Amino acid sequence: MAITRPHHVIILSVLLFSSISAFAALVGGWTPIKDLQNNHHVAEIADYAVSEYDRRSGAKLKLVKVVRGESQVVAGTNYRLVLKATDGSKTQDYQAVVWEKPWEHFKNLTSFTLLH
Repeated sequence: MAITRPHHVIILSVLLFSSISAFAALVGGWTPIKDLQNNHHVAEIADYAVSEYDRRSGAKLKLVKVVRGESQVVAGTNYRLVLKATDGSKTQDYQAVVWEKPWEHFKNLTSFTLLH
């Protein structure tokens, strides 16, 4: 009986770690957004990110497409999107992070950076 106890501890430790990892992915961890091309809400978030960046910076970017995205559950949802946008002469990749609380009709562009 004493021989099996260490095995139980190891098995319980593995199960506990797996459960914590799964929970972290649901709350606080970044999760890939699936089916980006058909996700109208993500398109709205991307449009908001580009237009808000233009408003704040004076730039005149136009969204070309969403390349990839992840979401994170916080007090609302963070969206981290890689976007292709053009200024009319060149198209470049940008990373935008938008925090949204839809029940408050709240969106905030927290970052918008050029990717190299």
